[in-house]
Amino acid sequence: MFYLAIDILGTIAFAISGVLIAMEKKLDLFGVFIIGFVTAVGGGTLRDLLIGNVPVTWIKEPVYMVTIAGTVIVAILFVNKLKYIRKSLFLFDTIGIGFYTLIGIEKGLSAELTPIMCIALGTITASFGGVIRDILCNEIPVVFRKEIYATVCILGGAIYFLLLLTPLKADYAFVVSIISIISLRILAVKYKISLPNIYRS
Repeated sequence: MFYLAIDILGTIAFAISGVLIAMEKKLDLFGVFIIGFVTAVGGGTLRDLLIGNVPVTWIKEPVYMVTIAGTVIVAILFVNKLKYIRKSLFLFDTIGIGFYTLIGIEKGLSAELTPIMCIALGTITASFGGVIRDILCNEIPVVFRKEIYATVCILGGAIYFLLLLTPLKADYAFVVSIISIISLRILAVKYKISLPNIYRS
């Protein structure tokens, strides 16, 4: 139940981020729903396919479709309450990657993968919904820009496995790692911390 709740929260956060960018691009209602949907389930779908978990989670569990549909409707109704859409998009996107990284890691552990593969799976889960969203909206995906994105997922995953070596309970390690990912991304953007650019002018 704990992990399901975290997964649902991640789904809501990513669906909202999808709705925000779709409405910024002035898509119609169907377009807004599709962008919200693929943002919420894109990474998880790829994850499930990679580990052979088929049918994928959102097909087996109707709660995800209901959650996404409800989130899209609520986000559309209250989008005017969000004064700064770009800031809102960043916030919900950041919350989403925090939740989804750890959900992906847990799926990897359930599939008996090594810690490194679990972190890779968590990063894919957190990143690829946003990649699909940005491509469909004719944007360069955030994960491919200088801005730190996937790196914080990797760091958060490493923190989680290090915490599992301590006496801290697994559920607490899970939550601390999510908070770490969210905090690291906020700090990286605030202080303009980025990976080095390989291109020289």
